[in-house]
Amino acid sequence: MDDQPTISTHILDTERGVPAQGVEVVLYHVTPGGDREVGRGVTDADGRIRRLLETTLERGNYRIEFRAGGAFFVSITMVFRVGDPGRSYHVPLLMAPYSIASYRGS
Repeated sequence: MDDQPTISTHILDTERGVPAQGVEVVLYHVTPGGDREVGRGVTDADGRIRRLLETTLERGNYRIEFRAGGAFFVSITMVFRVGDPGRSYHVPLLMAPYSIASYRGS
């Protein structure tokens, strides 16, 4: 399964200029029957979860929840679309106490 396409993430604490270590992240596959958890993890010392997806990548929408536990942003949720299950997807997050940003990673 290590060579299969996956979903990964990387969180940077832009206030301090360091990776955000120890953030819990949960991944859901969004389906008409309801959201199904398909992965979870905690960011490492580099702020990364290299393989968040614990199942086979499928076409469709996914919801990623960053459980930030901050003073303002307690949880950050994004929904994104997987159009090509033959490639991996990277969802980075830039986080500060009062601002967040993301983009389609490579």
